Amino acid sequence: MSSSLERQQAAFASGMSAAASKLTSTKRALAPPSPSPSVGSTASAAAAGGGTTPRKDRDTPGATSSSHAIVYSQPAMTGTGDSIIAQMAYAVSWLRTKDDPQTYLDVLGYLSGTNRPDTEQEFFVEQMRRHPQIQWIPDPSLSEQTWKSGTYVHRPAIPNVRTKTQLLAYLQKKTDASGVNVKDLKDGWPDCEAALGELEGEHKILVVRAKKDGVARMVWLDDPSLFHAVDPELKVMWAKVEVPSLDTIVQRLKGAQQKPTSEDPRDKIAAPKVEKKKKRAQRRTGKSTNTHMEHLLKDYSHMKR
Repeated sequence: MSSSLERQQAAFASGMSAAASKLTSTKRALAPPSPSPSVGSTASAAAAGGGTTPRKDRDTPGATSSSHAIVYSQPAMTGTGDSIIAQMAYAVSWLRTKDDPQTYLDVLGYLSGTNRPDTEQEFFVEQMRRHPQIQWIPDPSLSEQTWKSGTYVHRPAIPNVRTKTQLLAYLQKKTDASGVNVKDLKDGWPDCEAALGELEGEHKILVVRAKKDGVARMVWLDDPSLFHAVDPELKVMWAKVEVPSLDTIVQRLKGAQQKPTSEDPRDKIAAPKVEKKKKRAQRRTGKSTNTHMEHLLKDYSHMKR
């Protein structure tokens, strides 16, 4: 009897311990997970110490440091789209300063891109040939061109204008009265400010400058034979002459029985609008076919009050 009682007590004790362990594991599973580190914190930690430092969660019992040592990697820079666009802008600026044609190796050498794979170099050359500000000159000695053949020069907004003589010839060929934008002129002739000042002093071009800093904005062709020097004393006397006001000019012209070029808006008095009364249309009578109904078809509208 005593041995069977002891076996029952031992079985009961083992069942209670199993239930307690199951309850403890359930609580551990239901514990809230620790928040994942953000991209910014991971990047700053990596930059400071070369990696992330695992932190043990104080709220979760039994948690280990290995469960939180998760490294969130940054997206890799794949492709050459953005870098090609940036490098192309540098290539255009560099070609703008060169007078002679340059090969693709010269351009890539300036951009430090000669060590790139051939596929990326070929892609860059294709984009150069499509660029509106770069002109590709094929190699005349080859019957079939390749991506390595030919040379490249800058294609300015106003081509073949880099001297004073070329500028005057370009202005003389214009068939309209439009001016030349100095910004477009500087695209192919960056240091044209001094030449513009000399041509303006010789009265060969007309230059419109900004009032704030005096920078040239637009250029037109001028004729030196039409220029006549004016005495400085006459300029001073002309500036001292007071111009009458608009009201005075209008009154004097009217007093002289002359019509001013621009009528005084105060004299324009709006005439009152006269509303036209609409006449009432008379009612037409129908054609009578039955004489005994003529009194019914007779028009009595004029007798209406």
